[in-house]
Amino acid sequence: MPIRFGTDGWRGLIARDFTFDNVELCAEGLSQYLKSTGLHDRGLVLGYDTRFLSNEFATTVADVVTKNGIQVFMCDEPTPTPVVSYNITTKNAGGGVVITASHNPYQWNGFKYKSQYGGSASPEIVESLEGYINSANIDRSYVSKGLDGIKQTGLLDVIDAKQAYIAHISNIVNVDIIRNAGLRVVVDSMYGAGARYLSDIISGGTTEAQELHSETNPNFPDIDQPEPISQNLGSLCRYISSSNFDAGLALDGDADRFGLVDNKGNFITPLEVFALLTLYLLDVKGYRGPIVKSITSTSMIYRLAAIYDVPVFETPVGFKYVGPKMIKEQAIIGGEESGGFGYKGHIPERDGILSALLMVEMMSITGKNPSELILDLRNRVGEYSYKRVDVTFSESDRSRLLDNFNTLQPSHIAGIKVSKVDDLDGRRFILEDESWLIVRFSGTEPLLRIYSESENTDIVNSLINNVRDMLGV
Repeated sequence: MPIRFGTDGWRGLIARDFTFDNVELCAEGLSQYLKSTGLHDRGLVLGYDTRFLSNEFATTVADVVTKNGIQVFMCDEPTPTPVVSYNITTKNAGGGVVITASHNPYQWNGFKYKSQYGGSASPEIVESLEGYINSANIDRSYVSKGLDGIKQTGLLDVIDAKQAYIAHISNIVNVDIIRNAGLRVVVDSMYGAGARYLSDIISGGTTEAQELHSETNPNFPDIDQPEPISQNLGSLCRYISSSNFDAGLALDGDADRFGLVDNKGNFITPLEVFALLTLYLLDVKGYRGPIVKSITSTSMIYRLAAIYDVPVFETPVGFKYVGPKMIKEQAIIGGEESGGFGYKGHIPERDGILSALLMVEMMSITGKNPSELILDLRNRVGEYSYKRVDVTFSESDRSRLLDNFNTLQPSHIAGIKVSKVDDLDGRRFILEDESWLIVRFSGTEPLLRIYSESENTDIVNSLINNVRDMLGV
């Protein structure tokens, strides 16, 4: 079966799809791609997360890439994706690879490729890379050198990627203000590669950062998957509500996504977080420039853009679309419904660590906790309600779902007239009352995702339930 990249890299079930043989093919194809573009002379930054065998899979990548005469800069410990991406720019490398399945369940692993500008590869790059991977040939008589043997080739440098990254983002946020704000926050790194990053940066003054799930455990116990959304943050919500904390900061498995829990232990949706961060940049920091949002992101962005007279550009889901659009339009922020946000002056890449720091900086400067910030946001843009439902399906059910999806053309949903339909990514229905609903297949998992936003929670639930009935799910 051909290897295909989804919204961000290629992912598969460990041992069934994600095997050492297939990782070798990815590494060989990538090597040939770098040679074809002339980027091979600049080397490759290589990172990995805390999942089962991630270090060993990364060593396999280093083995194949150095065999092709390409320099590899390999991180010395499990490293967040945005940290790897930033180090691509500091090394002026031709690209980067992260062995991670990000927020997927523990049975998965993945191969993310980051381009030379430190962001997700564009669809054009992905198409070319897939071609090289699926036509790659591996000499199976070749015996792996192992990490010590690879070092002896002179083509492997083991690097400390963390310090360069922290020095850089300390120029974006005011670390001194954060450290001396007297805040108490809890950081849930969800057993992932982002462990201890936020606490190391925030601590050192009157602000206190406690850690949850900072130990390495590839099984991600007590959570379905390391995705910072409501159903996976029960421990964090309970921890905050049982004591006196100002906020909970959650990172996904490779720390490119950010989740927020308020001072009362309530989960704040990624759409509200996107709107809060956008408001902070526009209102407090005084930034002006375009905003880029994925199709499943909040309409609150349009309200804020109108208030501050800045343009908004919309893309399909995935930072392989958002990042290049940010570069082209010189956007001040780009964001997704999934909790991934990127910023001008940084890399065009999702960064959960920087997003969390900007949120804490916002709290420090305004003197407001997250629940107060949400009230302020609603006073400016109005009330919004949002929900996403993920429907798991088997491969045998895919054909039926596709047929139902392809014939989904209702004139009304939950009794509300459909005023516009588009297929930018999946199928989007914009309703007469300005509510919206989107149905799309996940690019990384066997999931059908249904999203909706409205000014009324009951309407959101009715829209989703009505469409589920139409789809037979």
